[in-house]
Amino acid sequence: MDHKQIAKDTAKVLISYLTYQAARTIMAQLDETDPPRSFWLQRFSTKERVQDGERYLRELFLEKPDLGFRLLTVREHLADAVCEFLPEMVRTGIQQANMQHRCQQLERMTQVDSSIENLTTDPPPESTGEAEEPA
Repeated sequence: MDHKQIAKDTAKVLISYLTYQAARTIMAQLDETDPPRSFWLQRFSTKERVQDGERYLRELFLEKPDLGFRLLTVREHLADAVCEFLPEMVRTGIQQANMQHRCQQLERMTQVDSSIENLTTDPPPESTGEAEEPA
């Protein structure tokens, strides 16, 4: 397991996600100040480009450099705000989710085991509902 490569891949995904969030932030701002530009950015962003944040930015700079620079600024501010809390939030979130999955799996395993045990130890219920008379 190459922890360094996993960290690089994770960072790339996070950078692309912050790029996406920066674009959404700018669209919301433009909705209030310049709706036609907001609409243009929405249309530009609906393509699959936004999945790769760096490619998205390269293409945005080719079409609207001013929006590209604005996106860089917003993305950097988001990174500053988010990255401080991220390591602890990720650790805590994974620990809580893992505990929840373990508990659910344990419940499933014990329910299956107890139902099998009941089938082998409990006598079948009476089907007629009448008590048998002694002979």
